[in-house]
Amino acid sequence: MATETPLLQQFYINEEQSLYLMSHEDAQKVRDWISLCQQQLQQAGFSDIELVGKGAFGFVFGGRGRDGREYVFKFSRINLPQAVQDRLEEEAWMQGQVQHAFIPRLYEYTRLARQSVLVMERARGMDLEAWSLQQGRLPARLILRLAWQLVEVLNALRSHHNEQGEAPLVHGDIKPSNIVFDPQTENIKLIDWGSSVFAQLDVRGQPVGHSAALGLGDVGSSNARLGDVFFIGDEQLNGGLSSPRFDEQGLAATLYALASAQSCRHGIHAIPATSLGLPTAFGENLQQLLAGDPQQRREAGDRMMQQAHHLKRWVLPDASDLEVRPALPVWVTEQREALETVVYSSRRSFLRAEQPDLSLLAGIRDVELEKYYKNFLQGMGDTEKAFLAAVSRLGKYPLLGGLAIHWQGDQLLVDSNLKLHDPQLRRSFVDSVNNLMTLARAINRQEGVFKCCMFDARATRHLERDDENQPFVPPDDWHLPYEVLPTPAVEDSSLSHSYFEDGDDPDELLHLPQAILDEIVRLNAIRHTGLIIFEALPRHLKVHSYYVLLDVSREEEFAACLQRIRAAIPQINGLGVSGFMKMPYKNTRHFERLSS
Repeated sequence: MATETPLLQQFYINEEQSLYLMSHEDAQKVRDWISLCQQQLQQAGFSDIELVGKGAFGFVFGGRGRDGREYVFKFSRINLPQAVQDRLEEEAWMQGQVQHAFIPRLYEYTRLARQSVLVMERARGMDLEAWSLQQGRLPARLILRLAWQLVEVLNALRSHHNEQGEAPLVHGDIKPSNIVFDPQTENIKLIDWGSSVFAQLDVRGQPVGHSAALGLGDVGSSNARLGDVFFIGDEQLNGGLSSPRFDEQGLAATLYALASAQSCRHGIHAIPATSLGLPTAFGENLQQLLAGDPQQRREAGDRMMQQAHHLKRWVLPDASDLEVRPALPVWVTEQREALETVVYSSRRSFLRAEQPDLSLLAGIRDVELEKYYKNFLQGMGDTEKAFLAAVSRLGKYPLLGGLAIHWQGDQLLVDSNLKLHDPQLRRSFVDSVNNLMTLARAINRQEGVFKCCMFDARATRHLERDDENQPFVPPDDWHLPYEVLPTPAVEDSSLSHSYFEDGDDPDELLHLPQAILDEIVRLNAIRHTGLIIFEALPRHLKVHSYYVLLDVSREEEFAACLQRIRAAIPQINGLGVSGFMKMPYKNTRHFERLSS
């Protein structure tokens, strides 16, 4: 049965909606709201206010108090239903239940004007997802140090008591981005308690005593909340009764992701934990925790939770700095450039979208919220999920270019153009690219194509209109940018990639006017690489592009094609997305398939 799907979801699902992709009106609303929060904090006596993060339910600011301490302020989104905004008060109460060195101290939950605010200690450092993107695969020594710290937190949560007696807590959303890491001390702080609940079952699977006093209600109904679907285990995902076992899965998924330079748990079959250079016993235990049957997972969880004091005593050398060769060509600019990379891909052709937490999201029409839950995509194997997560991870680097993977029988043919705009991230980026290709080789399909392209949201051109009956009209100074990079022609013309190499994308619903299509055909005959994507919304047109001309002798002709595309934009009629991508060459790499 067809369901109403926001147009934006037919385009791409990036982690956060960039201000550079919003309409001018929507972007200004966000900027005004951020400014208002900062003003309210300043009026309350805080200084050095800065935006440090944002998510589905709110924005997070950092600041300094009159006492010299550094604080974090978490605001709920004012446009969410009150029931959802009230979740912030619950989060504050749950976080305040446990005092621990690896949990930020909660100071208060309060209100500024009409907005709820949670005030807590500011953890030093950066979140482990960001650290992973800087470093690539983390060394075994550091993985073990992170492991024993997380085990200590989990032991504190499951041994929690209140006035009624045993009252173990479940964090419910342990993942790298919810762990702040201080590179100087290598200590952590577990943050974001929005999914935390009192456990209904203990580690033995028995109901927790005094459940009525704890407000759990009917023990036959789960009180669990959905954490990040790329890190939580099956029991939590499928609505099982909440248990400390949930957090064992989050811990294991986090350690595995950091050790393998991935952004999810699902690559465990194609890239097993036992292949990551971890101590043998630890790697085997991690693999069993993530990939074993329920009994094996429980046994592995028990071993993990019991060995924290042993992990502290293990002494491992730092990893050597051996050069890792990229599975695909990677070009790296000499200087760092600030980009807001967006990945546009044919991921929706891979799977069927389904929202798993409808009771929470009922009545909420918020793109950011829907992206946060990633519209968890059912009906896929673990390796396919890991592959899509690996594609999304590429979008977290300052990257331009594209990728097309063709499955043909027992081999893969890959066209690629990957240009990284930060030389310091090369090693981490190579780890991510190599993971992507390992996962692609392990996917069990005989034929098919997966395409994705990466562009800079800052370079997106925007046009707006008052209603759908009016054309989109570019102003006189509006143009499509391009770079010139003289490159020798390939001797074998059959290796030249075409815009039309891979056929139509079934995800693209916008029918472009013939005048634009004619210019795309002309561009195709000029040696260049790049992409152009038209995204037409009722009152807003976005044109995403990235062009590099390789044949300098045809620059005048190339520029004229782009100018004629611009001139034909008012002829665009309809809603949806349509795009074209061209690589420098086709079939740049061949790979044999892997069995996963």
